[in-house]
Amino acid sequence: MVPKEVLHDIESAPDNIRYPWFAVRVRSNHERIASAHLRERGYEEFSPSWKAERRWSDRTKEMDQFLFPGYVFCRLNPSDRLPVLTAPGVVDLVGFGKIPAPIPEDEIENVRRMVQSGLLVMPWPFLELGHRVLIERGPLAGVEGILDEVKGKYRLVVSVQLLQRSVSAEVDRDWIRPLPPARRDRSGATTPRSTRIT
Repeated sequence: MVPKEVLHDIESAPDNIRYPWFAVRVRSNHERIASAHLRERGYEEFSPSWKAERRWSDRTKEMDQFLFPGYVFCRLNPSDRLPVLTAPGVVDLVGFGKIPAPIPEDEIENVRRMVQSGLLVMPWPFLELGHRVLIERGPLAGVEGILDEVKGKYRLVVSVQLLQRSVSAEVDRDWIRPLPPARRDRSGATTPRSTRIT
């Protein structure tokens, strides 16, 4: 939910402000069309994809598939969302009731870094539990996520909490540093983690 103070700050901000990211829900198979129209209208959009192998009886073909099918991420002023909502293929903004919910910058940046890393990236079941780790070396250096193991290989999983969807990339064990668990206070808020491991 966007607090009233944030909306007020956004409305009174100069034109060069970097608005928050929002998840734009689009009709089935309209990710490409919606992204193109949002770009044409001057919006910064992000619709990450991955290479998937499709097999038929006589051949195999590599195809681009969207990591978050049915969604496109877009920076926008939530008080001026009509140009986004009227773009072809767009259904709505993801949020709570009629209030669009912003996506934390670091969640989008983690997904972007994974897509640009050159590693094999793919959709992954959403994980909430698991060991949080920091990647210290390699193409994902500085990215935090959850460590998962599949068939003896380690995968870094990063999530977009609002959509409850995740993506993963295979990582080398030597790149990984475990992080201490985040603590929650009585209100349920997360307190910052110490970067020192004891």
